[in-house]
Amino acid sequence: MSELHGKTIIITGSSRGVGADTAQILAEQGANIVINYRSKAPRAEKIVAAIEEKGGKAIAVGADITNEDDARNLVDTAVQEFGGVDYLILNASGGMEKGMVEDYAMILNRDSQLRLARLTAEHMPEGSRIVFVTSHQAHFIREVETMEEYTPVALSKRAGEDALLEEIPALQEKGISLVVISADMIEGTVTASLLNRLHPGALEARREEAGKLYTVNEFAHEVAKMVTADVETGHTELVGGGAGFIK
Repeated sequence: MSELHGKTIIITGSSRGVGADTAQILAEQGANIVINYRSKAPRAEKIVAAIEEKGGKAIAVGADITNEDDARNLVDTAVQEFGGVDYLILNASGGMEKGMVEDYAMILNRDSQLRLARLTAEHMPEGSRIVFVTSHQAHFIREVETMEEYTPVALSKRAGEDALLEEIPALQEKGISLVVISADMIEGTVTASLLNRLHPGALEARREEAGKLYTVNEFAHEVAKMVTADVETGHTELVGGGAGFIK
């Protein structure tokens, strides 16, 4: 029996892409999955249905994590449905959307990540873990420049990572670990596709320099592994290495 059997995992931004694939991978290991979405309920329910068809357990909870009441309801619903929360995967991110409030990237990628981590930690038992999902473009933004359009997002995600790392002492008091997982540009993601449209050839250039770019599903498997990986709190997993970023 998997060590995740019966454990409850909240995955933000999990109605599509890496989050959705991660949810299904972990559900197959016996975990209770909380699918979080901001506005696309049918898409989230489709993931729930796919998990249930294979005998897994999942629920979909609509929550804009930039809204404190929504974030609190996300956690409370998980607790009410499954009795607690054992793992939190902070996968949701953004900042390139149009029509959002000023500093939206920082609100979403730093402030909301930290708040949700704190809200969830109130219900997590000793031995639990928080996984923060990021990109090399964000993780290394202070050392290596990225495309101009993505810079505000990268800076805000790095700020979110730093804020969570600073929270480690408080999490350790509760017996909760924190790990960071970072990947290069991911084939098939919305962000990679958008940046490649703005800068034709950018994806191919990164692929050549890195040697390989992971697909959505390949990266999702790496994220799933970090939930129970035998690493110390504060560990950063660089998926695929860091060619072009590590000097």
